[in-house]
Amino acid sequence: MPPVPPQQALKLPEKTAKGQARAAALQASTAYAPHHTAFVSYRSTGHLLLIGDEKQALALAKQLRDQLQCTVLVNAFKAYENGISLSSTDGIRIVRGKLGNLRGYLGQFTVNLSTSQGEVNLAQRCHLGQTHFDLVLDLRLSPSLGQEILPPGYYAPRDNPQALAQALDEIPGLVGEFEKPKFFNYDPSICAHGQKGLQGCNRCLEACPTLAITSVGDKIQVNPYLCQGGGSCTAACPTGAITYAYPTVDELLSTARAMLKHYRQAGGTQARVLFYDRETGAETFTRLAPQIPEEVLPFEVEEIGSVGMDIWLTLLAYGASQVILLATPATAPSVLTALEAQLSYATAILKGMGYEPQRLQLLIHQDDPQSTETLQAFPSGPEIEPASFATFNEKRTTLRLAVEHLFQQAPAPQPIIPLPAGAPFGEIQVDRQTCTLCLACVSVCPASALLDGGERPQLRFIEANCVQCGVCQAACPEDAIALSPRMVYESIRNRETRVLNEEEPFACIECGKPFATQKMIARMMEKLKGHWMFQDEKAIRRLQMCETCRVKDLYPK
Repeated sequence: MPPVPPQQALKLPEKTAKGQARAAALQASTAYAPHHTAFVSYRSTGHLLLIGDEKQALALAKQLRDQLQCTVLVNAFKAYENGISLSSTDGIRIVRGKLGNLRGYLGQFTVNLSTSQGEVNLAQRCHLGQTHFDLVLDLRLSPSLGQEILPPGYYAPRDNPQALAQALDEIPGLVGEFEKPKFFNYDPSICAHGQKGLQGCNRCLEACPTLAITSVGDKIQVNPYLCQGGGSCTAACPTGAITYAYPTVDELLSTARAMLKHYRQAGGTQARVLFYDRETGAETFTRLAPQIPEEVLPFEVEEIGSVGMDIWLTLLAYGASQVILLATPATAPSVLTALEAQLSYATAILKGMGYEPQRLQLLIHQDDPQSTETLQAFPSGPEIEPASFATFNEKRTTLRLAVEHLFQQAPAPQPIIPLPAGAPFGEIQVDRQTCTLCLACVSVCPASALLDGGERPQLRFIEANCVQCGVCQAACPEDAIALSPRMVYESIRNRETRVLNEEEPFACIECGKPFATQKMIARMMEKLKGHWMFQDEKAIRRLQMCETCRVKDLYPK
């Protein structure tokens, strides 16, 4: 959805020309609406499971029984032979049994009890007429699910009276059919998670606060019912295999670009774009609004974690003097960790061109004076001439165009800089002494950064394609490969194909056909010289033959 101009809900300061330009820019930005995304549907019939102390759970069930069908589970330390001990009080089922496992989301919570005969489905055992519960209120201090953002329909207030009151207020309303946006798009063809059983990039799994992303062989799988749009997976993804869909990056950048353009046309200077999310961020922004400098252009997004490095650097290229991310204490820790990592890479890239790292700012607002002072801080560098390039939903292309434009105007550019560990740009370093040019790395590279030499024994490399996923490193049988994160700013040098290693070919001693490298044959003969199968001269000679001559020697006519 497009950002909603805050001046429609509250009055932002318009004391100067910048404030008036901001009002014009925000008004103009509402004309840019994204396409609708797909939706995910939930259906809840109102079967609620309460887990915890019998006295507390039963008391709460009695409060809710007029609106919901309640079952109380008292988690037992022992496993009953038939799975449960079942009774009822005032029409409320009371179950005693050993909880085995609980998983799911609104309308589809599967709850199994451990028994001496194996696991038993609790909903079926209670004859609910379905195999699942719709809602779960877990009252234990150590609930079954502990992810940072819990699945919809699952409440775990622990010992927090305010959280319990909120749960009791929300749960009765979760009966019926509900929809939410499908927040992501996934393109497995460019995913660097793994290749041929070797593990590569795990950035999205580590960044997801809902545990909606799982590894499925060489690719990932995202459960759309668990995903709640945190967006940190899309910011962390090095290839753009997983992208945000509400809105898409292209739609967001088009809106922001129009906003910056109208701000300049209305006489505004030194524009600073401030992103905040629709829920807790909006509340914080409302409180801060009267103190926000007039050159700050607020931009509302679904989740702050969805705004990544490609967006930040492109907005700087489009003429913004600063990009600020407004987070709150309610922002999930894994989202903050992912954003902080991305900021470390992006600020290093800016510093390598001579720009102030303060052009990118993560502000975790704590309702204290220091937070407000951070908003007042402003980079002193000159304004950047706005870029004219259009963007697409291709992360690496967008980043390349943004960096190239910023580099052209850079105050103190360097040709190459090192980047922090984990950055999605860089080269691989190959130990030529141990590399045998087996080319196992080429066969697994998911980004086509590594190439063979055709008819020559060569290992070639295109740095612009490398996402530092590490699959090549995992595939190398000689441990000859090391990742080296860095930024090469010059596009021609970054995109050129260069040779990392090459050797003279080894020719078959029978027919003269090149079929391996000198080092590979020498290494193989060294490793096999003590093997019982290679103790005679004929067997050793066969190691120096091509596959055709080796067969002829073994099976002469």
